[in-house]
Amino acid sequence: MAFDLVSIVVPAYNEARTIQQVLRRVAEEDLGGPYEIIVVDDGSTDGTADLAEQAGIDAVQVVRQPVNRGKGAAVRTGIAQTRGDVVVIQDADLEYDPADLPRLLDPLRRGVADAVYGTRLRGGEPQRAHLFWHYAGNRFLSLLTNVLFNTTISDMEVGYKAFRGDLIRSLELRSDDFAFEAEVTAKILRRGVRLYEVPISYYGRTYAEGKKITWRDGVLAIAALVRYRILR
Repeated sequence: MAFDLVSIVVPAYNEARTIQQVLRRVAEEDLGGPYEIIVVDDGSTDGTADLAEQAGIDAVQVVRQPVNRGKGAAVRTGIAQTRGDVVVIQDADLEYDPADLPRLLDPLRRGVADAVYGTRLRGGEPQRAHLFWHYAGNRFLSLLTNVLFNTTISDMEVGYKAFRGDLIRSLELRSDDFAFEAEVTAKILRRGVRLYEVPISYYGRTYAEGKKITWRDGVLAIAALVRYRILR
């Protein structure tokens, strides 16, 4: 089954070093149909938005947020702009390889999934050695998700996620920060959707290289999982 339109949402905050490379590599992939790339610049101060517009890719649309509001806010802004029958979240920092996009989209293309998560923890693809406490935190958050929602996700916090467009646009998402990952997972699991995982590569950054997530975001994710398990 070919897609009518694939929407790629790229939240970006001070990613001048990698944004053009990400966009060009996305454009090189066979996504199974026409595509649009929506870059949401989250108040960058390093020219990220200008570089995205100068990448020379007709499918790119740049949305500028005047101040930095957080990844969740950027993703929500991007989702609201999408028109595709599938929506993918693609980070702007090259931790996730656009070469994995066809693999991520395949269960949706075949009509067996409503949402597909990449996983860095279920084998086979190149993995940079994780920061230990990030690895431990991710495993704990995935375990908590599984206990609360009776599922078997291995990597809930992964930034590479794809959804049926009508599904993701129907969710009332509120998180402005990295708690977005927990919120969107909780809300789709509450709906009983068909969620698949596929192994992906991971080229993780250190803090010196620009990594932004911290232990505080883990605390917010725990709170979000519990909140959205309880609240309707």
